[in-house]
Amino acid sequence: NCFGLTKKVVYENEEFNLLQAALDIEDGLDSLRYNKVIVATDADVDGMHIRLLIITFFLQFFPELIKKGHVYVLQTPLFRVRNRRTKIKDKQVIADADARRAKGEKKNDFITRYCYSEEERVAAINELGPEPEITRFKGLGEISPDEFAHFIGSDMRLEQVTLHKNDQVAKLLEYYMGKNTMERQNFIIDNLVIEEDLPEDQGEM
Repeated sequence: NCFGLTKKVVYENEEFNLLQAALDIEDGLDSLRYNKVIVATDADVDGMHIRLLIITFFLQFFPELIKKGHVYVLQTPLFRVRNRRTKIKDKQVIADADARRAKGEKKNDFITRYCYSEEERVAAINELGPEPEITRFKGLGEISPDEFAHFIGSDMRLEQVTLHKNDQVAKLLEYYMGKNTMERQNFIIDNLVIEEDLPEDQGEM
């Protein structure tokens, strides 16, 4: 957590220093190497915390990066739902999947849906039934490079990190990243969401 620290910490911390160098923003945004800086973390509590720490780093030392719309968060899927073509009853689903295949891409034995919410998971089960295989992703490390390519292409879901002119950045950072006050503890308790564990995999084929 770099909140409240001076820029000296950027040079003393290896990760911060490497990030600054990779983006080439030490002397400002004129030499920024990438138009989009995409933060990709696991879709769990630890991943959200890492995401918050990175955004805090940018707000603390390079706020213009966010103000000018360069920072995005990659939404990563929570579930993979798939079924064999031979088991899917709705032939239109198969036809649509074939129509979406990239040029030169081989026909797969499975039709797959990547789901970002419980609602999408339920919809995919209904679409690909009966008895599809369901996988709950624990983190990005579980996803192979070939599979990762399926949701960073044309269907990539990016959420831009924005700042409005009336946003009180200093107060927001103090509230969320400052000392652990009773007010913040109460906010966390009031907004806590408990996720029920789902079976890791269902219907392995």
